[in-house]
Amino acid sequence: MEPFGSMGKVLILMGIFLVIVGIFFIFGSKIPFIGKLPGDIVYKKGNFTFYFPIVTSIVVSILLTLILNLIFRK
Repeated sequence: MEPFGSMGKVLILMGIFLVIVGIFFIFGSKIPFIGKLPGDIVYKKGNFTFYFPIVTSIVVSILLTLILNLIFRK
């Protein structure tokens, strides 16, 4: 019966993660610095816009790494 218990925990964690991602999508545009950091690549030509938030991705990755290391530290 234990495999179902661990599967349940994984499903709960995935659900929490999806809720957090959904909240970020809803309120992400209201956070002033997200996507506008120096180093983010924006190329506009006519009706075409290419946007690659490389620095924002690095900052978010570092923050998530720190938070998850604090949560799952044994």
